[in-house]
Amino acid sequence: MKIKLLFLFILISNYTISQNSFYVDSLQISLKNYSKKEQLHQILKIPYDKFIGNIITSEILAQKAVKLANELNDYNSLADAYVKLSLVYAYKDKREKKITNNLKAIRIYEKIGNIEKAGYSYGELGFLIKHEDFEAALYYMRKGIKLFEGLEDINKADATYDNYGTLQEMLKNYDSAIYYHSKSLQIKKKNKDSIGIPYGYAHLASVNIHLNNFNVAKKYIDSSQVIRLLRKDTYGITENYVYYGDLYFAKKEYKKSIEKFKKGYHLSIKNHFISLQKYCANYLTKSYLALNDYKNAFNYNNIYQNLKDSTLNAKTNTKVAELQIEFETEKKEKEIAQQKEELLENKLEIKNKNLIAILLGSVMLLLGVISYGLFKRQKHKRKEFQNELALKKAQTYNKLQDQRLRISRDLHDNIGSQLTFIISSIDNLKFITKKSDEVLKNKLSEINQFANNTISQLRDTIWAMNKNKISFEDFQGRVLTFIEKAKRITTNTHLNYTSTVKNNIVFSSIKGINIFRVIQEAINNAIKYANASKIIININETTNELIIEIKDNGTGFNLNTVELGNGLKNMQHRIEEINGKITINSGINRGTTITISCLKNKANAV
Repeated sequence: MKIKLLFLFILISNYTISQNSFYVDSLQISLKNYSKKEQLHQILKIPYDKFIGNIITSEILAQKAVKLANELNDYNSLADAYVKLSLVYAYKDKREKKITNNLKAIRIYEKIGNIEKAGYSYGELGFLIKHEDFEAALYYMRKGIKLFEGLEDINKADATYDNYGTLQEMLKNYDSAIYYHSKSLQIKKKNKDSIGIPYGYAHLASVNIHLNNFNVAKKYIDSSQVIRLLRKDTYGITENYVYYGDLYFAKKEYKKSIEKFKKGYHLSIKNHFISLQKYCANYLTKSYLALNDYKNAFNYNNIYQNLKDSTLNAKTNTKVAELQIEFETEKKEKEIAQQKEELLENKLEIKNKNLIAILLGSVMLLLGVISYGLFKRQKHKRKEFQNELALKKAQTYNKLQDQRLRISRDLHDNIGSQLTFIISSIDNLKFITKKSDEVLKNKLSEINQFANNTISQLRDTIWAMNKNKISFEDFQGRVLTFIEKAKRITTNTHLNYTSTVKNNIVFSSIKGINIFRVIQEAINNAIKYANASKIIININETTNELIIEIKDNGTGFNLNTVELGNGLKNMQHRIEEINGKITINSGINRGTTITISCLKNKANAV
């Protein structure tokens, strides 16, 4: 019975998604039968769930709506078209374009005095930039709510309240989040909004997942999914698979979470929902890690990194920031222009008075004194700024020199010594007779192994050199890659990796490569010299520190009688270089434990 119900559910889901696509495609074909005005009307009245269910065609229609509204000089419809276009780019994760079109809509709504839609657009703007600039997101969201609450009818404020609840959830203010989601849901139910109600249920489910109210959360997701299936809401159905994945991940039922996230992932690819695709890839990585399936974790981590890098780059971040500054500057200029008009009116009144000459003279004298004072102050500030700039340049140059020296030492210590061995081995081959074929093969295999190690270490060094900052996800992917290589080299040693890191940790390039090298050295020592059959790598975090532990069950050694070799000394030097601490505990036949601790989110070198 359960199998039949599951098959029916999948069948309905697939049929629903195809119906959404058919709706928008059919409209595109039929538009040629309408006038320009009616074409514009038909595009703008496409229901929300149908519109985002076919992103590719909807983008074409939204661009057509912008063109038609410009030709018809219909400014209200033009702003509505920009909102539609912003919605398309939000689901395609095109950050710059979604914010640009939203700002265009706000400018028009404010110009024509449509306060209700301006409030909605401010709320949408805040929601769009929540991951890039959270403080600005809160500011715009509150501004939107304030505009709505200044109106007699707040029945259109449901989406803004709902999105503001999501921001409160991100702040972990769960009581506030439930309050705003519930307030939004109450308005949606009053308006009989079958599109918005499932969003309200899904958002309340998300908060209850955080509160570990799993039964309540599942009921909300189930309720949301029933309505979305009936409405043939492609995006909503896909999003609910993600919420199911979140639920099972929180319950630590990782096999179920993988099933749901995979379903959401494939639907996101099919329908071009980039942000959901990226989210699913990230949590598939975490789910596989929890099951110690490093191969799949590594694959999905690569997908997540590629998706993240395609949407989060320096050029886009800079452009988004410039758009926000440009928008705020424009508003300031309008306020200044209004103030100037008021000043002109005051001057006209002053001219009618008998003491105008004395007043103007006094004003000019006062302005002259102020201008001179401002000029002197500005000149002094400019000089201070130039001095600070020169000092910063000198400091930057010194840091770059230190960086080059560190990289040079790293290449010399690791690559140089191995290349020297390769050359020496090749020279020794000259003395091997033709009869010693087996010796020759073994020697060549040894040279080949060292050459491969040399190339691997060179790639690791270049990886660190090419990045100013290394995210924890990127660092973790590098560690997983090394573990996979170690597994292929030795069949007698079991390696286990675990991580409980949840915060966004960023390393400097030096800090990342130094920690990676120490982990690499510790694992190599355990395999080659300690004859370990089990190696455990744990990465945990406290409030201020990152704790890394490499533990093996090898032969160990007596710290009091054995002098530390170059490998262990290099490990100590690398951790001291990043202002961290390293502890080595070992005993004969008791294995070895190496513990590294360092501060989080603080770069020790440029």
